[in-house]
Amino acid sequence: MNRQRPLLSLATILLCLTAAVSATPETPAGEPPVAGPIDGLAAWLAQHPLTDAACEELAKHELGLKPLTAAEARHATDLLWESRRDVLRKERQAEMDAREIVIGELRMPFWYRSFGEAPADGRSLYISMHGGGGAPAAVNDQQYENQKRLYKPAEGIYLVPRAPTNTWNLWHEQHIDDFFDRLIVNLVVFENVNPNRVYLMGYSAGGDGVYQLAPRLADRLAAAAMMAGHPNESRPEGLRNIGFTLHMGANDGAYNRNTVAAEWGRRMKALQEQDPTGYVHEVTLHEGLGHWMQLKDAVAVPWMAKFQRNPWPARVVWVQDDVRHSRFYWLQVNAEQSKAGDGVTAEVAEGAVRITSSTPDELTLLLSDTLLPLDKPLAVIHPGGARTEHKLERTAGVLATALRDRSDVAGLYSTVLKVQVQR
Repeated sequence: MNRQRPLLSLATILLCLTAAVSATPETPAGEPPVAGPIDGLAAWLAQHPLTDAACEELAKHELGLKPLTAAEARHATDLLWESRRDVLRKERQAEMDAREIVIGELRMPFWYRSFGEAPADGRSLYISMHGGGGAPAAVNDQQYENQKRLYKPAEGIYLVPRAPTNTWNLWHEQHIDDFFDRLIVNLVVFENVNPNRVYLMGYSAGGDGVYQLAPRLADRLAAAAMMAGHPNESRPEGLRNIGFTLHMGANDGAYNRNTVAAEWGRRMKALQEQDPTGYVHEVTLHEGLGHWMQLKDAVAVPWMAKFQRNPWPARVVWVQDDVRHSRFYWLQVNAEQSKAGDGVTAEVAEGAVRITSSTPDELTLLLSDTLLPLDKPLAVIHPGGARTEHKLERTAGVLATALRDRSDVAGLYSTVLKVQVQR
């Protein structure tokens, strides 16, 4: 005979439900449940706009540590950049309205004007440095005003900064690198500048700055134009992956500017002969002209416009300046342990990274599928011929760290690999 099961009381049902809930792992207060890595990341970002602190938090969070596929990494990049861009708009609106960047005790006013129709992929940006140098502030102010009138690109934003100091080396002191990095990001965020179409130029003392800054900021630039300046101790090796043009009055003999420009042309030619796919350059000494070239040098603007930055070049040549950097393209070192003249040459070929030469004992490779496929084990070939194999994983935490350290969406890396250089 079949027996009917007794009906459960309401109290029993509630007890069972409570036990089931308590057996489920708890989600921290304020944290969305993690579904897939992208859904979870989107939900997390909805509650955590990507400030510097949030970047650091995500790097340690379960979502930031979870391995991603190549497609997921691309989607994560879009989500992270959208959030980071919104944060930067809020944080930097005041300095864009004031047209002045303040870092520590230094201030850099800037002026800009737009030319032509904006392309679908974003504006070009021309940063144009004025002359002057070791002179009273009024002289450098006048040079700042004069620089605003010199050049007119067919398309793009023509931007003139006012140097933060009035020293002779006003455009290649250490703080300039930080000012220009912030300036580029601001124009990308607020004026839809294409980060792969940023150009650097300068006249006289501004030309001195181009000689110095272009090799050490080359990974942010598409091309650079030096007008009527002097290189001092700067070196050209870092210019491998950008266009570089020099314009000088043939009669500009002060400080041997004309002969030094010709010598730099020969050095660039020698570098290109040794490395034919790099060091694209053009050197023009304008006959019959002195320090003022009567705007004959303006041809440098359309010449630069032919170039776009490659943020992931297969070959990188990096020589440290006296202003040391920790990152150059997809290479990273400890800047505090580096000195002027230290260098690294590395290239990607057939899915492997070959380190041809390296002064530092330890390198960090900042890698992206744009440079090479990350699903395969990576072979690193060392200067002495030794070969090491490494398994790689993309994560959202690494992408967030890359955005915190440098908000350059085109140059975002999704994995890092520390390598002990074997000679």
